[in-house]
Amino acid sequence: MTGRRPVGALSSTVLDCPDPERLAAFYQLLTGWEVTYRSEAYVFIGDGPVRIGFQRVGGFRPPAWPSDGARAHLDFTVPELAPAVAELLAAGATRPEHQAGGDHWVTLLDPDGHPFCLAIPE
Repeated sequence: MTGRRPVGALSSTVLDCPDPERLAAFYQLLTGWEVTYRSEAYVFIGDGPVRIGFQRVGGFRPPAWPSDGARAHLDFTVPELAPAVAELLAAGATRPEHQAGGDHWVTLLDPDGHPFCLAIPE
């Protein structure tokens, strides 16, 4: 792929949800990013090259974890796993029984059921 001009650049990842304000507040706690856009149907956080967006979807159904099938998830690095997990559980995340990371990472579900992983830098 070297030498080729890219067609585009990733600017945001958008999560469907029933309440964009509520889910954005959860991810603001996780990232420290500020709200950079809001409307009736959308909230975006972050002002760097990649943002996270939250889109209101009627009849939203959370992804099933860890079922087979297409899904995406976000990965975050944290200085220490245990304190980060504890803070996010207190903020409304849940810790599913199925954990594939051993001591290397932890999978949590955000308040709307989207899986995300926390890992310490290698």
